[in-house]
Amino acid sequence: MESQKVTSNDFTKARRWYQDACGTALAMDLIGERWSLLIVRELLLGPRRFGEIRGALEGLSANILTQRLEGLEKGGIIRRRQLPSPVNAQVYELTKWGAQLEEPIFALSRWAAGSPAHDVTLPLSNGAFMLSLKTMIAREPARGLSIDLGFRVGGEPFRAAIVEGGLAIERRDPAGAEVIFEGVPTLLAATFYGPLPLTESIREGRVAVTGDLAAGQRFVDLFGLPRFEND
Repeated sequence: MESQKVTSNDFTKARRWYQDACGTALAMDLIGERWSLLIVRELLLGPRRFGEIRGALEGLSANILTQRLEGLEKGGIIRRRQLPSPVNAQVYELTKWGAQLEEPIFALSRWAAGSPAHDVTLPLSNGAFMLSLKTMIAREPARGLSIDLGFRVGGEPFRAAIVEGGLAIERRDPAGAEVIFEGVPTLLAATFYGPLPLTESIREGRVAVTGDLAAGQRFVDLFGLPRFEND
């Protein structure tokens, strides 16, 4: 079983552990090193090549990425796979157990979004923006909507659909979608989480939208940032 890898001598001797029986401590042992959780985040939408992961995470060196990938693989969280011909490329993907990190990551993201330190103008990867939509969508209002959605985020194609109030996302060509959003991640984030109506964001050049503009506005209205409350 994958979980048996976590307790192997080779892995536990690789670095210092907390030596604490609490599951939180074990989670930090497994994914608490710098960059580890963000690497997992980049794999939530499917397999990625080494260069694609590094390109998505500004400031991450090739050496550190190699170390983190090795640690996550030894921990049973990710695995390597060779794509068949004609691609013949190695990719990294989450194991079934590793994929269960999706909800903890989303919960952390929702919690942190309420912090006054949350700065939506900071760099954001293409995948991270799409995952932010999956994280922050207002589920109850979304249950009444059915919109075929397309995105070109930083030039990368995505297709999405509202399913039972949630958002299902795939990396594939958005051509033919009911409404297609196009832009860079930071400006798209400003469009979805800012106060301006979609028409104003289009006029200011934050986003390009093709297709049903009214449907696009209904979708954008499903998003917003929580207010910081610390009473």
